[in-house]
Amino acid sequence: MARSFIILIGLALLSFGVGATVRPLTDLPLQTDGPNRWRLPAGEYRGAFRIDQPLQLTCAPGAVFQAEGQGNGLLISAPDVSVQGCTFLDWGRDLTAMNAGIFIQPQARRTQLVGNRLQGPGFGIWVDGTADVSLIDNRIQGDPSIRSQDRGNGIHLYAVHGARVIDNQVRDTRDGIYIDTSNGNLLQGNTLEDLRYGIHYMFSNDNQVLGNTTRRTRTGYALMQSRQLTVIGNRSEQDQNYGILMNYITYSTLQDNLVTDVRDGATGDTMIAGGEGKALFIYNSLFNRIEGNRFARSAVGIHLTAGSEDNRIAGNAFVDNQRQVKYVASRLQEWSADGRGNYWSDYLGWDRNGDGLGDVAYEPNDNVDRLLWLYPQVRLLMNSPGIELLRWVQRAFPVMKSPGVMDSHPLMQAPIPKEPA
Repeated sequence: MARSFIILIGLALLSFGVGATVRPLTDLPLQTDGPNRWRLPAGEYRGAFRIDQPLQLTCAPGAVFQAEGQGNGLLISAPDVSVQGCTFLDWGRDLTAMNAGIFIQPQARRTQLVGNRLQGPGFGIWVDGTADVSLIDNRIQGDPSIRSQDRGNGIHLYAVHGARVIDNQVRDTRDGIYIDTSNGNLLQGNTLEDLRYGIHYMFSNDNQVLGNTTRRTRTGYALMQSRQLTVIGNRSEQDQNYGILMNYITYSTLQDNLVTDVRDGATGDTMIAGGEGKALFIYNSLFNRIEGNRFARSAVGIHLTAGSEDNRIAGNAFVDNQRQVKYVASRLQEWSADGRGNYWSDYLGWDRNGDGLGDVAYEPNDNVDRLLWLYPQVRLLMNSPGIELLRWVQRAFPVMKSPGVMDSHPLMQAPIPKEPA
């Protein structure tokens, strides 16, 4: 009995990486570059390593940390550590134990990771409960042979403040960058490809998301349960289901973003319920400013639902979407501000006084649209006399119109997108 208990404890410790030997970095053939500055020569260094004192480590080309499938590749537990130009391969895949190529512990404030390459099955870089870290120009590659939900995230921030995540490239992990309960951080210029979510926010406030690019993800930008996000100058290209998803987002700014070619999620065995290829999906999100964005060539340009009201939506361009707007609610939404609305590529009005604004309001939805959204099976009758009669009655008797979206000052020309600063 006692022996079995000891074996179980040993297995548990091993699963959390405690059973694996973690060697100090000083076990390696470091070459001094000055006070607290070290250079690691080319070679393959097997096992898990730890940095427990402030230092700057630079790897020569060809210096590789090979973790042999166990635990973390590198554990950083001291402040003011810099790691530059190193390669980390094949760390552990135990997501419960948070196995990562580089794991940054709470005491490791002001850590800098610059120009490293990481390839492995677990988390790429995990930043845990610390502040003022800089993750710059790193390349992170997951394992595409593992189901996406069983991979770690490329960069994972938990309870982090003041992080700068800049110019990194992440692909084939679960989420590219996952931010949980982390305030006051900057994500800028990152490229995130072939993932579940490109950037995923949960319970994180006062963050900046600037000039990032997502491609071929199942959702480009999943913004959830957060407030005061500044999302400016980002791109979503050929993502699936959603380009930008806002779920319980308040007092935030979406400006000068470009979302194009969002595809329907019905590919293979993968399908997110309701993800018909929406450039922007807004769910229960209020008091946000959505301006200067371009939503193009997607199944749905914008979908609002679940009380997403009191948002300022103006100066955007909705171009060649199969359906520009999907909105089912009982309150009229006016999508213009200060006398200027949005550009709609299917607008059929005119501009007699040449002020750049349409003289007739743009109203994308009617009662037939609502009927089709509530009862999709009615699509079988789209061209029937009954549907045509309903549309004629609405035009002839406007009193029968239900509340929906109205742009009273539609733009005649699409605004020119601004380049990110």
